[in-house]
Amino acid sequence: MTIEGFENLEEEMKRLKLEERPAVIKAIGAAREHGDLSENAEYHAARERQGFIEGRLAELEDVISRADVIDPSTLKGKEIRFGATVKLEDEDTGKENTYQIVGSYEADVDSGKLSVTSPLSRALIGKVVGDSVEVTTPGGSKLYEIIKIQFK
Repeated sequence: MTIEGFENLEEEMKRLKLEERPAVIKAIGAAREHGDLSENAEYHAARERQGFIEGRLAELEDVISRADVIDPSTLKGKEIRFGATVKLEDEDTGKENTYQIVGSYEADVDSGKLSVTSPLSRALIGKVVGDSVEVTTPGGSKLYEIIKIQFK
């Protein structure tokens, strides 16, 4: 994963431990004071939230402990690989998009971050500027031309 992705996961873990976990423990305590727990919706909702937080913390700790952090700015080359920021042109519409190829835990298509395991990323890996790639999408086949590759 990238340095940015690693830092975001660490921030989320810190927030869960220091803010969310204490807040849900407090909510469980307040709900217990209302009496009968078997019919107490606040208590059950807080316990469910606590289970989610604990599960997410365990997942984050596992991912962070096994993370291989890569700084894309130290990479160079003409071929697309992990960490590359790629500018593509849709050959059907002429529309241009820019994506960075990142780890699966930091992927967010809306902010231009594609998971290295996505069909588009897999099609791009190893290609160079000027190459065309065909990607099968739910809406059919798409053809993209690689306009620019950079590591930043």
